[in-house]
Amino acid sequence: MSKNPRQFFKPLAIGAPAPFTELPVTLERMIHFVPPHIEKMRNKVPDLIAKVDVVLGNLEDAIPSDQKDAARTGFIAMARDNDFGSTGLWTRVNCLNSPWFLDDVIQIVDAVGEKLDVIMLPKVEGPWDIHYLDQLLAQLEARNGITKPILIHAILETAEGVKNVEDIAEASPRMHGMSLGPADLAASRGMKTTRVGGGHPDYTVVADAGDAGQSRHRFQQDLWHYTIAKMVDACQAAGIKGFYGPFGDFSDPEACEAQFRNAFLQGCHGAWSLHPTQIDIAKRVYSPDPGEVAFAKKILDAMPDGTGAVMIDGKMQDDATWKQAKVIVDLARIVAAKDPEMAEVYAL
Repeated sequence: MSKNPRQFFKPLAIGAPAPFTELPVTLERMIHFVPPHIEKMRNKVPDLIAKVDVVLGNLEDAIPSDQKDAARTGFIAMARDNDFGSTGLWTRVNCLNSPWFLDDVIQIVDAVGEKLDVIMLPKVEGPWDIHYLDQLLAQLEARNGITKPILIHAILETAEGVKNVEDIAEASPRMHGMSLGPADLAASRGMKTTRVGGGHPDYTVVADAGDAGQSRHRFQQDLWHYTIAKMVDACQAAGIKGFYGPFGDFSDPEACEAQFRNAFLQGCHGAWSLHPTQIDIAKRVYSPDPGEVAFAKKILDAMPDGTGAVMIDGKMQDDATWKQAKVIVDLARIVAAKDPEMAEVYAL
């Protein structure tokens, strides 16, 4: 049973900030993961802030169990010691059924809750997981006098989560968005792959049979097309953001870019960068193409009120293509506001 609409945007604790009725407009082309238990990596954060859209302190997968406390402490120090400006500050906490989750949330919000933008929650199975964190955050915000609500970003990485994706997207006004978690999802589904994102050479369609002895062409397919599309639909319908998650093969930037671009074209707002080489790939892919922006501007200029139909460069444009053009130009303006180099390219 859904909550009464009149109650949906009320704080869940006395003294907690009112939830956002609209998500803040922010640029999040890449969510860059930092292992905060490693001092050398924390020392790189001041330079990193200017290069990425989001800095995320990772406390979950890839952090050894005997380093969980050190990662949490390191993230708090990283948050305190830096001014993030317009760059987002996120953390990925441990999953709800782990022994570290509660300390992750309580200690971090108590210490640096006013600076924290988003908590990324792994292995979300249904809206009940969001409801628990939602209530907990409200209580901690009230206790600490935090004036800005901390948002929740769910990772879609179980079959149960995919089944409940629409309910998860609509579970709370704290919902920021969702990311695809292909490795855990593959295991949950029983998929026969050890790859972290990307295609698989055995997942193909085969061209029709020709003459006897003639070789048949095979075309590799995208294992994640269905799930990304389902996630994006749920997110867009709920007014939140969909993201592609990790691409694990750092030695294959071409395949990484192809996966990022597929997700971008399907409607994703950004992707995770797990290695410095992936930052520029995400920046390139999730900043709209200058040629597309220039053509989209032509459409908007020719149809100022978004109605009617015009011919531009031999192609018919109407109110539907005006909406498509507006998506591209609006994104380009957000990119230009953060990135002076791209502002010059876009002439915005």
